[in-house]
Amino acid sequence: MKKFETSFLLGAATAAHQVEGNNTNSDCWAMEQMEYSSFVEPSLDAVDHYNRYEEDIQMLADAGLNAYRFSIEWARIEPKKDHFDEAEVEHYRKVIACCREHNIEPIVTLHHFTSPKWLICDGGWDDEMVVERFAIYAKYIAEKLGEELCYICTINEANMRLQIRAISERFMKMMQAKAAKNTGLQQDSVKEEKLEGQVQVGINLSDPMERMKLSAMENVKVFGTSQPHTFVSSASDQGDVLVCKAHQAAKAAIKSVRPEIKVGITLSVHDIQWIDGGEERAKAEWEEEFSHYIPYIQEDDFFGLQNYTRSVYGSEGIQAAPKEALLTQMDYEVYPEALEHVIRKVNSELPGMPIMITENGIATSDDVQRIEFIKAVMDGVKNCINDGIPVIGYCHWSLMDNFEWQKGYQMTFGLCAVDRTTQERHPKGSLEFLGSYNKE
Repeated sequence: MKKFETSFLLGAATAAHQVEGNNTNSDCWAMEQMEYSSFVEPSLDAVDHYNRYEEDIQMLADAGLNAYRFSIEWARIEPKKDHFDEAEVEHYRKVIACCREHNIEPIVTLHHFTSPKWLICDGGWDDEMVVERFAIYAKYIAEKLGEELCYICTINEANMRLQIRAISERFMKMMQAKAAKNTGLQQDSVKEEKLEGQVQVGINLSDPMERMKLSAMENVKVFGTSQPHTFVSSASDQGDVLVCKAHQAAKAAIKSVRPEIKVGITLSVHDIQWIDGGEERAKAEWEEEFSHYIPYIQEDDFFGLQNYTRSVYGSEGIQAAPKEALLTQMDYEVYPEALEHVIRKVNSELPGMPIMITENGIATSDDVQRIEFIKAVMDGVKNCINDGIPVIGYCHWSLMDNFEWQKGYQMTFGLCAVDRTTQERHPKGSLEFLGSYNKE
């Protein structure tokens, strides 16, 4: 097995809310506690990474990895508007120092889906104020922690809100058609779609319409509006632009303090393919998922690429996975070749831009399958590097089995299992296998 160059960042990734536990000032925590929550279970202590980060970083280093992508939780840093918690800053300072002690490159993400609850009550990610507020937070982190950081991802999967919008629109049309059929107003059969497998985040579309109405009423009590604009809610076109402006403002704020820090953003990208009749739909989907962001990111220091599977379009839209295809626990098609394809596609539209794979992985209980997935993915990454594409790193999702948002703890993406009754870690063979690409 040919190893990567020593400068290549090979590691694993986590997100604060999914692993730390007790993120009580965030919007996500508030939504989990609601009586009519769309979350199948609350995060609670998660996998207690907040207290066990030293053990987890040691585990990562022992496996031979040299990079750790993790997020700083805005809701911990600024639990109330304009109130910054120095104790939480010190916590993340210790996490960064622990990485350095183990020769691990810390790759920090400033926003990974969760926001302070106060931000959402003030209008959230569809309000102009979010641009300034995010920049203030980003500058604060750069001032307090920037000395030890080389890489910052501003926003995780900045295009997720558009993906959620597309899924929500398809879901509502499907529900309306079913309701019309049940009342005799529609005679045609209703096409059922596995919508949850079409978006690269754990969402739950199993709630009946009546429960969703009750949830909207509860949102008014919690956030002051029936439709809070969280980062994992549907975005208007204006909301999408605000995310881009927030990224640019945060980058400028970071650079004003620490110009040497390399700043980028991450996007969720599918390997978008087509069959006869689907080419125009596929091109439009790629434009929405990636290309229209280029004006906002082309001056960045690197691009964070996040990919899990492919999407295939036909004349009637997105196609179901082939009958013979293996599916992950998330209902994604197992298709490791997707990563190489999207690296090449991104490079063709952002030539010369350093590409860091900030997430790629597979939700499965079969670790042998995970190892085979990693092997295929690594072959693709090496093919791209051999062809001169500037791929600078790969962070597997995820370091540990954790809280997969609305789907709870049932999705197992991790290179390490966790017994949540004891919080004991059980590294899987895939962790050592991934690290073997760095070991002599």
